Amino acid sequence: MTVRYDEFTVEWLGYATARLEAEEIVAYTDPGRYGVLDDYWARDGDLVVVTHDHHYDPEGIRSVAADSATLVIYDAVDPAGIARDVESIDSLAADYDVIRVDDEAHVDIDTPAGVVTLWTVPAHNDPDGPNAGPDGSVVHPPGFGCGFILSIADRTVFWPGDSDALDGFAELDVSIFLANICGSGLASDRRAAADLAEELDPDLVVPIHYDTFEKLEADGEAFAGDVAARSIPVALDARSANQ
Repeated sequence: MTVRYDEFTVEWLGYATARLEAEEIVAYTDPGRYGVLDDYWARDGDLVVVTHDHHYDPEGIRSVAADSATLVIYDAVDPAGIARDVESIDSLAADYDVIRVDDEAHVDIDTPAGVVTLWTVPAHNDPDGPNAGPDGSVVHPPGFGCGFILSIADRTVFWPGDSDALDGFAELDVSIFLANICGSGLASDRRAAADLAEELDPDLVVPIHYDTFEKLEADGEAFAGDVAARSIPVALDARSANQ
């Protein structure tokens, strides 16, 4: 299902991969892994963003990135430390423009159809939060990943990556919120994400990154109902959840 919001389209392709398009600019979040892009070779992405190691998949990136694409990859992403056989970032940089960013970046990205302005924000599990173990250990510690805000065609899209619903997020100016609702010790659960949606008050909420495999199970319909009850538009793509 493709969600249309004015001139904007959002399509969840599975796992953490969303395709965003407006005014002939195409961007992808965290493309690939778990078979979600096995038969998908659009190669139309002007911009690809990668939040952290768990979402780094060079084959997925290559399946969506146009020849002229810019890849924006969080600077802590380290293929050498990933327990999968993955292509190096240097190898990707031989074919694409690669920009490494920290979690306080502000970058203007030139694309053939126009400029995308990009910001990053700290995104992690709070060691004192609901996804922490008794000893404060978390799957996504501070500094491990970032969230992205993309300004495309005068709309801002917020993708927090694998993060709790951190207090600072509520201060963001967001048109479209790609809500991570998987919970299970990995990120904000559907209730926390719904509370954050109410604080953000976006024009549209699209939940992603759930139900792709067992550990990511979440009740997308319950989340959508909770958000809609707060008078916030929400679009649910259950087909992509089960890819």
